[in-house]
Amino acid sequence: MRLRNILIIDDELSIRETLSGVLKDENYKVWTAHNEVETLRVLSQEDIHVVFLDILMKPVDGIELLKRIKERYSKVIVIMMSGHGTIETAVQATKLGAYHFIEKPLSLEKILVILENAFQSKELEEENERLRLEKYQNVDLIGRSQAISKIREFIKMVAPTNSWVLISGENGTGKEMVARNLHHLSLRFHREFVAVNCAAIPENLIESELFGYEKGAFTGAYSQKKGKFDLADGGTLFLDEIGDMSLHTQSKVLRILQEQKFERVGGTKTIEVDVRVIAATNKDLKKEIGEGRFREDLYYRLNVIPFHIPPLRERKEDIKPLAHFFLSEIALENNKGNIKITDRAYERLYQYDWPGNIRELRNLIERFAIMSQTETIDVEGVVLPTERFQSGNFSSDFRSARENFEKKFIEEKLKEFNGNISKTAQSIGVERSHLHRKIKQYEIKVD
Repeated sequence: MRLRNILIIDDELSIRETLSGVLKDENYKVWTAHNEVETLRVLSQEDIHVVFLDILMKPVDGIELLKRIKERYSKVIVIMMSGHGTIETAVQATKLGAYHFIEKPLSLEKILVILENAFQSKELEEENERLRLEKYQNVDLIGRSQAISKIREFIKMVAPTNSWVLISGENGTGKEMVARNLHHLSLRFHREFVAVNCAAIPENLIESELFGYEKGAFTGAYSQKKGKFDLADGGTLFLDEIGDMSLHTQSKVLRILQEQKFERVGGTKTIEVDVRVIAATNKDLKKEIGEGRFREDLYYRLNVIPFHIPPLRERKEDIKPLAHFFLSEIALENNKGNIKITDRAYERLYQYDWPGNIRELRNLIERFAIMSQTETIDVEGVVLPTERFQSGNFSSDFRSARENFEKKFIEEKLKEFNGNISKTAQSIGVERSHLHRKIKQYEIKVD
């Protein structure tokens, strides 16, 4: 940090002039103010790093002014000064965010030591912030498509604000990863990112999950539990699959989002929170509104900044860098060495429609890597689903769907190895006897 800008706030002219002269001699750049109006004017116009603030001032005293400075300029370091200091006052100032408390008459040597420590502390904080930004900069946003570039630009623009965001996109496109990036690069990064999968919480439990409950609120409530809104106070609340909330829950959530207040289940105490809400959905909420399944007022409350993530089939140039990233992860986790995918195999990946998007790509890459007997995955090792499920093509239950997949998978692998059961069993990682049983179970013909 090359600039070291200081603001001295004191209603005594002699203090301002003396302290200002000493600090200027030490090559600091100094401004002075004698009241609240002048203080806020300087802070709004100049990049002030450290403030010296007298406690006994009129009409607004130093403690009150400290509150106002910290509310608007939280990163400014404030050093309190007083000729009538008490331990209680010092403790109060520290709790409000003051960096240090010094007594008058001022010891100029002590001031210089405190000031140097303050700037070292600030420089360390800024270095940690820089490292944090490097660490979280577009974390896991792998790709080289124009769509990924737009996502990065969107995050860079929106993250530092407190604006609410509504992210739309198919399942598996990375909506939560975008939400996490928005949090990590925001001013709320030091507080919690709390994710809620609205589709996974049963209707009868969603209120207690979101709002928490008091001890004795219902059978089994043996102690108080904080809800997701409470846990996200000061941070970010991510409401995933918001379109799957019931209308009853939507009305309660809307009220809390508007007021930032709620009561725990079984409680009477009103709890105030400060949360930034990022919502996500794989549904067309306007269509849901038209069909009476989603509240229009909740939609407009959430949809401050809309953003759509395109599916993987519309940005296939991201497949190769994503696959390379996943391979590196999987190889490290499973001690598989340096696994590579050939160009022929990539061509086959490009031809697939990817209904499950990035999540499906990750799962299939893991399967290919684990099943591969060498460090090279060629086109023979890329076994993709032969058809995309459409509405009406699903099996009647999970067991039937699994059996259909197993049968088709074994048939394809047998065909790949010209009906050789031993080689097929070795390729898919099962015992020969187990494969024989599956062939008999599914009545698969072996040439």
